[in-house]
Amino acid sequence: MKKSGYFITFIFIVILLVIGFWIVTNISNSNNNVKEVKQLENPKTLIVYYSRTGNTKAVAELIQQKVGGELVQIETATPRPSNYRQEVNQNEQEQDDNVLPELKTKINNFDSYDRVFVGTPTWNMALPQAVVSFLEDYNFSGKTVIPFNTNGGYGVGATFAQIKDGVKGANVLKGFSVKGGEETNGILLAIKGNKKVEVSKEIDEWLKDINQK
Repeated sequence: MKKSGYFITFIFIVILLVIGFWIVTNISNSNNNVKEVKQLENPKTLIVYYSRTGNTKAVAELIQQKVGGELVQIETATPRPSNYRQEVNQNEQEQDDNVLPELKTKINNFDSYDRVFVGTPTWNMALPQAVVSFLEDYNFSGKTVIPFNTNGGYGVGATFAQIKDGVKGANVLKGFSVKGGEETNGILLAIKGNKKVEVSKEIDEWLKDINQK
């Protein structure tokens, strides 16, 4: 009887050890899962934008206020024409000839970013060639890319489609677009004052909709 009692006690202890090991292992896995979720919920964010009159810049700054991250302006190595008509003519020629201007902007740690907001105006119903240059310069594979746009009233044109085509291997989310200035009518920076407050609210709704708050 004694041997039987020892055996039962031994089996009971083994069962307790197995249960204890299972509990510790599951707690450890649970903690690891929590860490992974935190990493996904706090991606390293880059907000890049191209802006002539400051409207796209204004939207980029509002986005940064809401999601954090680093803000970078896309600039060309050779300064662009300050005259609107000269700029329009030069950009149209670049688009027709598929000329990609060299960029002054260099992002050495681009690979470290998980989420990239790309801001652009609509020029000639398409991307400014400087933005095309930016898309060509970097590898977006595995990143989340979120486009945003300002325009003179004619909408995004082909800009969002071009961004999607230019970031192969990325997860491209729904973009944001808003009317900015009308340089042809002498209206430059339009997203300011009450208009900026309205746009800020629209950005809040957009970020909520794409789950990027």
